[in-house]
Amino acid sequence: MPKTMGLLGKKIGMTRVYNEMGAVIPVTVIEAGPCKVLQVKLDDKDGYNAIQVGFGMKKAKRVTKPLAGHFNKAGSEGFYNIREFRVTNPGDFEAGQDICLDEIFKVGDIIDVQGTSKGKGFQGVMKRHGFRGGPGGHGSKFHRAPGSIGCSAWPARVVKGKKLPGRMGNDTVLKKNVLVVDVRGDENLILVKGPVPGAKQSLLKLFSK
Repeated sequence: MPKTMGLLGKKIGMTRVYNEMGAVIPVTVIEAGPCKVLQVKLDDKDGYNAIQVGFGMKKAKRVTKPLAGHFNKAGSEGFYNIREFRVTNPGDFEAGQDICLDEIFKVGDIIDVQGTSKGKGFQGVMKRHGFRGGPGGHGSKFHRAPGSIGCSAWPARVVKGKKLPGRMGNDTVLKKNVLVVDVRGDENLILVKGPVPGAKQSLLKLFSK
């Protein structure tokens, strides 16, 4: 089975495992695959080489008609998540093919994991950027405000990129060089060292090196 650039998965949560020396290793448990190839994209036709895969089965009655026709070409009812992965040899794949976890990753691999970080809503500068804040007592009226943000005569505006209050989290985050601690193909589970972006049950993209 040729390697693809990655696999879709779902974050289950964190736990710990022990190595041969008895040391504790914190790991994130991810349910990855199996993913079905829905479409193969070619450079001469689509402008780039990639495969479109689906993850998370969806009942046929919940699929719209346009997507139902797309899924039927791959012999599937439907999926909640559809993503693309760049590949170097698209001819090695075909629509309807299943890609399983243990065909791509093995113990000891170094991979990249991409997810959406937890959204924390609108936050001030102390929580969002780690500002120190003002005095807590002695008649002070400056506590959690950002302070002066502008300039006087020149350039007479707020410079671009100034750290200010705003929406925090809910960003696409890529964590690189994550160690694969264990692969359990019969359960579609992969254990990676340390935390990864996202909340429990959130979608993750796993990229092979």
